Order: sequence, then C-alpha cells, then structure tokens
Amino acid sequence: MAKLSVVIITLNEAVNIARCLESVKNLADEIVVVDSYSTDDTEAICNKYGVRFISHDFEGHIQQKNFALSCCTYDYALSLDADEAVSEVLESSILKAKENFDFDGYRMNRLTNYCGSWIHHCGWYPDTKLRLFNRNNGQWTGINPHDEYRFHDKRASISKLKGDLLHYSYYTLDDHYKQVELFTDIASKAYHENGRKANFIKLWLNPLAKFFRDYFINLGFLDGIAGLQICWISAGATYKKYAKLRALTKTS
Repeated sequence: MAKLSVVIITLNEAVNIARCLESVKNLADEIVVVDSYSTDDTEAICNKYGVRFISHDFEGHIQQKNFALSCCTYDYALSLDADEAVSEVLESSILKAKENFDFDGYRMNRLTNYCGSWIHHCGWYPDTKLRLFNRNNGQWTGINPHDEYRFHDKRASISKLKGDLLHYSYYTLDDHYKQVELFTDIASKAYHENGRKANFIKLWLNPLAKFFRDYFINLGFLDGIAGLQICWISAGATYKKYAKLRALTKTS
C-alpha cells in the first residue's frame, strides 16, 4: 500500500483539531501540522496524536499551505483544514485509493455544518475540492484567502472519491460575522495588490446577484433559516469586500 502524508495548517484550533486528527489516524502514514504560533492548546492536543508539529510564520493561506507541503515525507498528500474531518465513507474511499494511487489527484465533496445544521444547498454543496494529490506535480494557487491546488500539467489525471469531507464551519452567527470581517480584509488587500478596482456594478449589483443566485437558483431556501442567514451574510460579504477595496483604492 502506498504511503500518505496528511497535512494541516493551524492557528488556535483547539476546538477543532482533535476531531480532524481522529478522522485521519487510520489513513495517515504521517501527519504534518504547520502552526502559526497558536496560544491555545492546539500544540498539546496535536502532541497526543504524535504528529510532526512545525511552527512557522503565517504569510498567507496559499504560502502556508505550500510550505506545509514541502515538509511532507511522502509524494501523496491529503491536505485538510483544522475544521474539517474525513467521513467514514470517504475514509474507505481513500484507503482503497492508497492501494495503488492510479491518479495524480482525487476530488471529494465537502459538506458543511453551519451552526448545527448540515447545508445541502446555497452553493455550499457539493463544493467539490481537490485535496488528495501528488504534491510534486502542482502547488497551491489563487487569491488569499481562497486557495486552490493546481497541477502544472493540465493533462493530469483526476478521479473523484465517494464520501464527504465534513466541514464544521461556524458554531454561531457571531463566528460567521467575524470570519467575514477577516476574509474581506484579506481579499480586498489581495485584490488591491493585483490592481483590481471596485466599480458601481461590483459594489452594488454583485451582492444582489450573489443573494439571488444562492437563495433561489442554488435553492438556499430549502435549507430553512440557516439557508437564509448564509445567503444574506454571504451577499453582505461581497459588498464588504468591494467597499474595502474601494477605500484602499482611494487612499493609495
């Protein structure tokens, strides 16, 4: 059976990391945790699972994930966030893939738990992610904080695994609002550095279009109150991102 590195980046993830590590303990031939100097019990919890714990300054999600991949021992890596966990069905699929690793990469659906509810619409599911791959054949790219793994060769072979990657996103509405503030700060700065602008359409019409798409076209209304909250806050995040970008443009 082929060897597999599981790699996770963390910062103050004591509330999540044990669940994540527990879900991969039967899959991993090594677990690499790259931590941005947590001040909670993240390191202590990781040590209980015998992980290789590395402290490293955080320069951005993409940069941190690429650094973490460079720390792996084995060619194939399963990259997870600390608030994610492998479901039983997905675990079986990965174990089957480990018998030979016939493909360069493997995609999987991600199912999100939002304030205690599993979200099956709103554009949040299936939310397919490429998370298992030969780390030598690509790298993390994108615009922070939204990262994406891409192969150097567009002809890379990719398969899809059965089962869900479980994402425990927000425990409270306040958690969601705090994340919006953080991520819109990061995204607006990244857009500004790339020379992007925020015109009237992006500032006002994009948020309305996002709400309409997620709540009606992506059937967010079927997720009840949680669906309405997600679509409303997500539309507001789109507005905040471009409003912050506009402010940065005016002061530059």
